[in-house]
Order: sequence, then structure tokens, then C-alpha cells
Amino acid sequence: MFEISDETLRLINKTCKGKKHLKLTVGYLKDNDPVTKTYNEGGEIDSSKKYHYEIGSITKTFTVSLLSKYVSENKLSINDSIQKYIKEIKEDTYYPTLLRLATHSSGYSGSLPLNKREYFKIILGLIFGGSDLNKNNPLHMDFNKMKMLIESNKLKEVDYSWKYSNFGISLIGYVLGMVSGRGYWDTMNDFFHNELGLKDTCLGSSNNNLQGYDRKNNNCGNWQWDKENFISPAGAVSSTADDLLKYAKINMYEDKPYLSFCHKKHGNGTKKFDMGLGWLLLKKNNNVVLHGGGTGCFSSFLGIDKEKKVASVVLANYRLGRNNDEHIGMSLLESLQKSKDI
Repeated sequence: MFEISDETLRLINKTCKGKKHLKLTVGYLKDNDPVTKTYNEGGEIDSSKKYHYEIGSITKTFTVSLLSKYVSENKLSINDSIQKYIKEIKEDTYYPTLLRLATHSSGYSGSLPLNKREYFKIILGLIFGGSDLNKNNPLHMDFNKMKMLIESNKLKEVDYSWKYSNFGISLIGYVLGMVSGRGYWDTMNDFFHNELGLKDTCLGSSNNNLQGYDRKNNNCGNWQWDKENFISPAGAVSSTADDLLKYAKINMYEDKPYLSFCHKKHGNGTKKFDMGLGWLLLKKNNNVVLHGGGTGCFSSFLGIDKEKKVASVVLANYRLGRNNDEHIGMSLLESLQKSKDI
């Protein structure tokens, strides 16, 4: 019987301290059995209740999973330029390929679609709390803004050094919606429910979502997304720990063979990570794929060891500082890996 380690529990308790409205759900998959536990400031609470969270950038892995499906079906090529699908942009210039977008090597800056002033305002709001930006989704981009940003960011035909880009993944989502003929939003919700069987996962804020809170324990509500927001493919999904563990299992066993394409190394990342498609691959062990996420007042982490067949998930209705969600998730994943070695 697997027990969450003392070190992971220490990290959980430390993270819960002072957060009056926190629902921190920690889940794991071992021997194909999903287990979820929920904690608040006072310790473990009734874990039979299902909580819905904004999962932020874990959305990117879903977007790129659909990309790999379309590649496997020859609906598009990973080396296609976005110009092939976005006819409105100027001709006779270089635009990034889907591969470069999926590996964050396109050259687009990390702040897009915001300008530097808007971007730093968000960062300061997240650091100090109490910012109105937490109450409203600051990441909004309509078609005209997208077109303007594509055309105004002149890029060279090279692999740029790794730069995490919401904008780049959003362009992939737009292309997928063009290829399907139904738009990203409807295509993706269909992918969740009918292809992956994830009934509690959707784009936008579900009616069941928890409210988010800032570090001053102020209610921030939920970020609002809609079909007109072209940044949705980078962070608009809401889900549950149960669904994310199901998703982890599908990736772990590659039940959908096209997912294996996402798990291979396709580019360079950071000192710690190589780049799959959408997923970060742990440099010291490429069998471990992971991704974190954060919206105004939510945090998320999903880590999967495909070889040892274990996974961990962490979801919180607070923006956890200092990568606390990742620390809990990695601590849990490492103890799961050790339990498989015994």
C-alpha cells in the first residue's frame, strides 16, 4: 500500500499554511489505481468530493496532442508554416513552422500577446496579490490582434533558443480549428469528450469550478474565456484531478498511438528539460514528461513516468508561489518511482 511520504506531506502542510479558502487536491496513479486526496489549512478533508480547477498551461499539452493526431492522419505536416493556414497574413516573408511553435523555438517572446508594460503589471499583481488583473482574464487576443502580432514580429528561419510562448501555442490552436473547419473551441471540446473520454474537462470555466483566491485570501473568481479569445489554446481548460489522472494513463500507455510523437525529444529546452511536443521532458530521464500551469489564482502540475507507469497531479485554487505545486508534484512522483523499485 503506497503512502504519501513525510517529505511530500511537509510540503503540502507548508503550502496550505495561511490560505483560508484553499482546496489543494493531490492525486497519483500507481498500479493503474487513481488516488486523490484534498487538503486545506487544517489538513486532509473529505476526498470523495470532486473539485474543478482552472489548469492553465497544462492546456498546451492537450492542444499539441490534437496536433499530433492531425499529423498522424495526414491532415497537416509538423513542418508546415502557419502561413499555409492563415491566408490573411502578408506573403513573401518567413513565418514559423508548427514544429518550432510546439517546441517553443519559434522566437516569439514570452510576453506576447501582451506588451511589456501589461506583462509586468500581471507579474507584479501575482507577486503582491490584490491586483484587479486576477479578477479578469488579461490574456485576450482577437483575430485582428493575432494577425498584427504575427506580421509585426519579424523572425528568421532558424531554431531560436527556448522561449516559453503562450502566443506560439495559440497559433497552433488556431491552425487546428482551421483544419477541422469547426474552430478550436468546438474541436477541442469534442476531442476531450469523445476521443479522450474526459467528461469533466472543458474549455472555459465550468459552472462547477472552485473560486480562485489571491495570497491575501481575496476571492478572485475565475478567468473568463470564450470562443473569440484566440489565446485559449494556451491556457483555457478546466478539469479535475480524476480526469488528469485518466489523461496521464492514456499518455503513459500511449493508448492513442499518435501521443508517442509528443513524448519524443524534438528540441532543446532548459538546463532541466528537453522539449517534446508541448511536453517538457526531464533531462536526466526522458521517460518523465511533465507540465505545470497557472492562471490568475490557480496552480496546476502533472507529471508522468511512462516507464514506471506512475503519475502525480497537484491542483490548487490559489496561485502558489515559488513553484510549490511543482515541488509537491515532483516529490510525490519521486516517491512513487522509488516504490516501484522495491
